Amino acid sequence: MKKITFATCEKYPDLTEDDRLVIEPLGRHGIEVNPLIWDSEFMPNQAGIVVIRSCWDYHFKSQEFLRWIRQTERQGPALWNPARAVEWNLNKIYLQDLMQQGVATPETVWLKQNAQADLQTLLEEKGWRKAVVKPLISATAFRTWVTSPQAAGSEQIAFAQLLSDSGAIVQRFIDEVQTRGEWSFIFFGGKYSHAVLKKPKEGDFRVQEEYGGETKSVAPAAELIEQAQRIIELIPERLLFARVDAVELNGELCLMELELIEPFLFLYADPLAPQRFADEIASLC
Repeated sequence: MKKITFATCEKYPDLTEDDRLVIEPLGRHGIEVNPLIWDSEFMPNQAGIVVIRSCWDYHFKSQEFLRWIRQTERQGPALWNPARAVEWNLNKIYLQDLMQQGVATPETVWLKQNAQADLQTLLEEKGWRKAVVKPLISATAFRTWVTSPQAAGSEQIAFAQLLSDSGAIVQRFIDEVQTRGEWSFIFFGGKYSHAVLKKPKEGDFRVQEEYGGETKSVAPAAELIEQAQRIIELIPERLLFARVDAVELNGELCLMELELIEPFLFLYADPLAPQRFADEIASLC
């Protein structure tokens, strides 16, 4: 049996339930999966390729994670996704790169670490009645909140702390996140696999299931799949996996996030998805 490594975090030492769905189809390829907590000091000599999976604490220690990414690639095991793609995707400034290539994104103000800005003034100058504040490095809605000109004054201390810690982006709130939901398009090897539609619970904006969001396996229109595919094709590196999170606005996708590091892949949502993922992994071994 060939051996490969799935990198995970301390909370999921035996991998997530969703990731375990790929173990059996990989076994049919003669491939055995070994979990590895990414920030442990242990790296097996026969790691095979290293696939980044549920490293869902990386945003708490991003510099340590970057060192681990670079060290893993230097030591020789092929890393998927590649370190260059991971480093680019780690900071939300990547959205600015994609916007400059013609990808539709929410209207955004970019604020680097230690920038000085008044949140209420910013919103009033932009004319936004509602906006979302996010750290430049974050995951699963970490330190993310919805604000308004009325609320911003009382949030200035938290906003200033965020700017000091990491920098931030402030985006015009997209109402369709709550009314229509957010798509997640999953790609393996640059090819479309499946999609889900995520909706937040009533009164919330976060679509993640841990915050009460609802996820449904829904077949998107072919035109939306093609638009998501064009986003993937902008990435120069070969990708093992990718997830395009976007909201449909009048038939056009508005990109919320492009997930290349450790996205949940919703393998449970399509009975053939685990096999597709396994086939793509096997092609790299």
